[in-house]
Amino acid sequence: MLDLTVKTGCPDVHAKPEYRTRWGSWIRAGLILTVISLATSSSGCSPIYVVKAGLAELRILRARRDIAEILGDPSIDTTTRGKLSFVLEARRFATNELGINVGDSYTTFAQLDHDTLALVVSAAHKDRLEAKTWWFPIVGRVPYKGFFSLDDARNEQEKLEHEGFDTYLRPTAAFSTLGWFSDPILSTVLRADDVEVVETVLHELSHQYLFVPGQVTFNESFATFVGRVGAAQFFCTRDGGGLNTSKCLRAQARWRDYQRFSVFVDSMMGELGAMYGDLNLTYDEKVSRREGIFTRALKRFDDEVTPTFESVTFGGFRETSLNNATLLSRIRYYHRLPDFATMLEARGGDLAELLAELRTTVDTVPDPFDLLPGSTP
Repeated sequence: MLDLTVKTGCPDVHAKPEYRTRWGSWIRAGLILTVISLATSSSGCSPIYVVKAGLAELRILRARRDIAEILGDPSIDTTTRGKLSFVLEARRFATNELGINVGDSYTTFAQLDHDTLALVVSAAHKDRLEAKTWWFPIVGRVPYKGFFSLDDARNEQEKLEHEGFDTYLRPTAAFSTLGWFSDPILSTVLRADDVEVVETVLHELSHQYLFVPGQVTFNESFATFVGRVGAAQFFCTRDGGGLNTSKCLRAQARWRDYQRFSVFVDSMMGELGAMYGDLNLTYDEKVSRREGIFTRALKRFDDEVTPTFESVTFGGFRETSLNNATLLSRIRYYHRLPDFATMLEARGGDLAELLAELRTTVDTVPDPFDLLPGSTP
């Protein structure tokens, strides 16, 4: 079975308007970097950090090649050609079947000179399920910070640990700029199999369709749902596909596994939340008692949950030390996935209808999760 490490569809400080010409892009990028740097200098976000992120984005920009051009290159290997063809197909599926305005995203490919796009640092308080957040233009407050340098990421992690936070440092293979920029598909994504490539494209495009500022957990769990369900529908309905094809069955199995993992992590977070909320416990008592919850949860994961998985092992979760930061990083992508599935089932499996409904109603509630079945009014 596959070990799917959590990838982030994180919209970060790289967001900038679409560039039409290469020369114009450098001029506009410089102006935007200057504006963002000035904005962040008064908001607690380091201008140096933003400039580094912007320069890294410019390097990706310079490496872009049109996918159509690559597909016409006879020197390109069959595997890469096939995955890039699926990227273009997934774009058409998102437009024609899901009603997503994809713009120019994923019409280009960028070969990176390293195996990881970026490193993401997150942190949380040790005695409660509360993440440390950072403020960025456009996206608002987010519970993570991206780095393109391992040394910078580790320095940030050490600083946060010195301040008493739980921390988590992890790699990411993809991100979305929410349609502000025509995102390329990256070579880091193509290391995955065909199902994951399509899932990643649909996950990231869903951020362009619906993004609620300051609601990271909803945004990412929603994107996980769209990516997983969309990939299954894509492979089960496309020409050359079908319900009995291996890729259709694999995509469906992974969606079921994701829901199983969602139930597990939501249950563990509920138990931790109840303990942390006990006003009779001191800080030290909470930090001590959580270890017992972690131990019991891991035993339950090994004995009861893992045997039910069909296609995904979630080995990355099992091998990562448990703390509030690592758990919150999972919950952002897996929160209440079965409730999204129930909502879809109630609409006859019409994903496009559900997406349109969520986008038109999301502003009517204080918490977007209130729209899901089972929510307490």
